[in-house]
Amino acid sequence: MSKSKATGSSTLGRSSRPKYLGVKITDNQQVRAGMVIVRQRGTKFLAGRNVRIGSDDTLYAGKPGTVKFSTKKVKRFDGSQRLAKIISIVEK
Repeated sequence: MSKSKATGSSTLGRSSRPKYLGVKITDNQQVRAGMVIVRQRGTKFLAGRNVRIGSDDTLYAGKPGTVKFSTKKVKRFDGSQRLAKIISIVEK
């Protein structure tokens, strides 16, 4: 009888499931209300006109129309500025 457990089973090597984050719909594409535009952690992209934010920071279409990406300087809480990517929807 063996007094020790068999070796060779590593405790490492397990990976978490993929989260499938990123841009789902690009500039100038048509969307219907409720379609997911960007899945993100945090607010890398900001919501513009007719775009809503989900509880996990997902951006989705509030109304049907065409997606537009733009950049704008946004002031941070400490007074510095950053270039923010803003996603909005132009209605038909």
